[in-house]
Amino acid sequence: MTSTMGVPKRTNTQTPVESGRKSAEGMHACPSCSSVLVQPVNWHEQGDGAWNVELRCPECEWWGRESYSQSEVDTYDEELDRGGQELIEDLRSLTRANMEEEADRLGMALASDSILPEDF
Repeated sequence: MTSTMGVPKRTNTQTPVESGRKSAEGMHACPSCSSVLVQPVNWHEQGDGAWNVELRCPECEWWGRESYSQSEVDTYDEELDRGGQELIEDLRSLTRANMEEEADRLGMALASDSILPEDF
């Protein structure tokens, strides 16, 4: 799979793009494997308030292209924002835990005289 600017591109060996298959859970859910990590790959407005959206599931490699209403797209956009916030919170938590671990190791090294002036 090749990528331009972080957007996955389909190759001839991948599953073809399906139409007419929507998940009852919404655009964020895969109709093939039920993953809630479905990503938008390409989209354009139809002009009648609907959007043609190509979606990709990173877990089972399902690809789909379908027409969605503005309200479906708005709900999906909110779900993407929520997921982005969740990722940011997880990153902050992981960063905090890593920094605490490093500080603890430094404290133990200082307490055991394992750090000498020539280490700097």
